[in-house]
Amino acid sequence: MNPFGNGPLLRWIAFFLGLMLVWNIVALRPTPATINLPYSAFLDQVQAGNVERVELREQQVQGMLKVPVAAEAGATISGGSPLGVAPREATNFTSTIPGVGDQELLPLLRTQGVQIVAEVEQRSVLWSVLLTFGPVLLFVGFFFYMMRQQGRGQQGAFSFGQSRAKMQTGDRPTVTFAEVAGAEEAKRELTEVVDFLKNPERYQQLGAKIPRGVLLVGPPGTGKTLLAKAVAGEAGVPFFSTSASEFVELFVGVGASRVRDLFNQARRNGPAIVFIDELDAIGRQRGTGMGGGNDEREQTLNQILVEMDGFETSAMPVIIIAATNRPDVLDPALLRPGRFDRQVTVGLPDVRGREAILRVHVRGKPVANDVDTSILARQTPGFAGADLANLVNEAALHAARHSARMIGIQHFREALEKIVLGTERPVLMNEHERTVIAYHEAGHALVSSLLPESDPVNKVTIIPRGRALGVTEYLPEGDRFNYSRQYLRTQLATLFGGRAAEQVAIGEITTGAENDLQRATQLARRMVGRWGMSDEMGLLFASEGMESPFLGREMAGPRDHSEATAARLDEAVRQLLEERMATAVRLLTENRGTLDRLAQALLDYETIDRQQVEAIIRGEDLPPPPVGGRTQPALPVERPSGMAQPRPGIAVA
Repeated sequence: MNPFGNGPLLRWIAFFLGLMLVWNIVALRPTPATINLPYSAFLDQVQAGNVERVELREQQVQGMLKVPVAAEAGATISGGSPLGVAPREATNFTSTIPGVGDQELLPLLRTQGVQIVAEVEQRSVLWSVLLTFGPVLLFVGFFFYMMRQQGRGQQGAFSFGQSRAKMQTGDRPTVTFAEVAGAEEAKRELTEVVDFLKNPERYQQLGAKIPRGVLLVGPPGTGKTLLAKAVAGEAGVPFFSTSASEFVELFVGVGASRVRDLFNQARRNGPAIVFIDELDAIGRQRGTGMGGGNDEREQTLNQILVEMDGFETSAMPVIIIAATNRPDVLDPALLRPGRFDRQVTVGLPDVRGREAILRVHVRGKPVANDVDTSILARQTPGFAGADLANLVNEAALHAARHSARMIGIQHFREALEKIVLGTERPVLMNEHERTVIAYHEAGHALVSSLLPESDPVNKVTIIPRGRALGVTEYLPEGDRFNYSRQYLRTQLATLFGGRAAEQVAIGEITTGAENDLQRATQLARRMVGRWGMSDEMGLLFASEGMESPFLGREMAGPRDHSEATAARLDEAVRQLLEERMATAVRLLTENRGTLDRLAQALLDYETIDRQQVEAIIRGEDLPPPPVGGRTQPALPVERPSGMAQPRPGIAVA
């Protein structure tokens, strides 16, 4: 390593070396030797006729001697040698006239024929003004500085209540409907708003009133904010964007002041669009005392309600677009006609919507010819627009990591596995643990393949990913919006397939089924208490106080049924779970040979796909695994207690 490889360091070293060189040159320049004479010695030299020339400057006398004199008592000599060695005699001299003055000095100099030069120090006008008025100017400047600082503080206090919304003009729209995919129904709803902003006279002539508020409702990542920007871009009007949390401050009244300022700005620039993201931050129900309610939030909400009612029909139109994924917590006054009287649902895209979103995100990227967006759309059920954008970005990162020039289908597969299943983790396991995990995952895959209305198995692996030691991935053939009773019963049996395989093949159960039991219990409780899929409970809807938007499971509200009904519900859930567990055990016992072959294939290959699983179930033999195909990690990490949580539409065991 070169210690002088740093460019700035070399420049600083060169600067200091040059400075030292200049200093040495200046210091070594020879200066004339000058003797400092006492005033009495100076008079002696004048009387002796040895003074040739003098310069008088107030009380300072400088001059030149005719004959050099040596330094005597009280006299010193300076300069004359660049090596710092003072000479013994000098021609130039200096002396100081006493403060009381000497009236005989000038006649004496004239008598001796000395050349007299008198100099008066001339000061510039600016220097004189500074010396005269400098202290006064400094004091006045300091006074005005303090007044200005105080004014800034007061201005900051008054601007504390101003809106912090960001304004985007409609001259150069950044987003249009062409860049929004997968939300065709929402775009059709908002087209009317765009047309009103472009041609308000056509509606006003007929007495029609456009909705003052449009509420975009949908899960996170579905493109609600993008839709609002597209409306402003299509209409070509100013767009004020802010978040509801920016209205709420520590001091009561600041939020209401910011709301007034925001709507005043929108009216001055109308027609305009005001977009408020995460409306539930200030729009929650008033008077509940829960969910973070306080006086400041309620005053801000009241001001929003007043401003929405205060729109005049003759004024320039201002439309409010708000977004939330919690419409159930909003105050009813916000949702009444005349305020947010139009709700647009922005849901998860279907397969065609996902394909359109993928085409938007791969646009302009070097994508290989083997990438088919229609296949990727079928492989990503339950993905929102943000998830698909993340998928394309992860694929590009994988391609860059492998130094590829184009993004291929293999990079998309790696990205999808990382998002859905998690990152591969090196975990050091012995053969017994690997065998238990292999039978566990083989049980999931086999039970799913033997039952009707089951999603096909896409991949089975015993390589640890994320928090799971093994993963069985299912890929639905299409989007499901309604689930039958048979499909849900198959899901319960599939979840118990891993525990059943351990019981049948190993003869001992482990902690690996924790997540399976949790998901199965939640699903069975919904089937029995909410969906009426139990003969014991019939059509009774038995909630557990979880419908309140402000209370979680730990602080659930009162039940809407008796303790006896709750006991019957628990018994019905337990019977359903035990019956599906018995079904899984029976299927695996009857197909023990297929279970052993699946487990052995997992031990040999560590990862098998859908074609290999189907071949083993048909009784076909797989080719021997490649040499070195088994990847046994060498780095131990902490073993998790549960399995991975599934993404909607893709089951992970």
